[in-house]
Amino acid sequence: MDVAWLVRRAAGGDRWAWERLVDQYARLIWAMTRDFKLGESDAADVTQVTWLRLLEHIDRLEHPARLASWLAATARHECLRAVAARKKIVLVHDDTALTDTAAHQPEVDERLLADERAQAVRKALSRLPHQWQRLLELLMADPPASYAEISDQLGLPVGSIGPTRGRCLERLRVLLQAS
Repeated sequence: MDVAWLVRRAAGGDRWAWERLVDQYARLIWAMTRDFKLGESDAADVTQVTWLRLLEHIDRLEHPARLASWLAATARHECLRAVAARKKIVLVHDDTALTDTAAHQPEVDERLLADERAQAVRKALSRLPHQWQRLLELLMADPPASYAEISDQLGLPVGSIGPTRGRCLERLRVLLQAS
């Protein structure tokens, strides 16, 4: 299936196209988080922020056919932010170190913004029905659960999982835009 066509359809609000993109690229993003050896929580944050970035920019992608590269670069950037955030926890005992940290204020501001975005995603997720939260959790697991496994765990017919995911992502998008 043509990726550029799917991107254009998803940008126009086509849930089916969005679901195909998630199906096709979820493992790519999770693989990137594994390459950076992120913990489960950081990996989940990176994954959420990467999909959020796509949701925010899908209608402005210069080269929709190169979506895999765009997602990989975005996930890599978010992984680097997560790694950098871990390394910034430093105990200091002198004023010189504090002064040096203040010189890096833009990096701190950037991380705060990323943390705020991740918090907004978590808050929006918490406002979804429990079964939708669980569905997203299963779809974004490493590795993602199969539709058969999701059907068994949530008691949903396999044929309703994709449309349910589409409704869930649309509601999540609305909640994020409202926040």
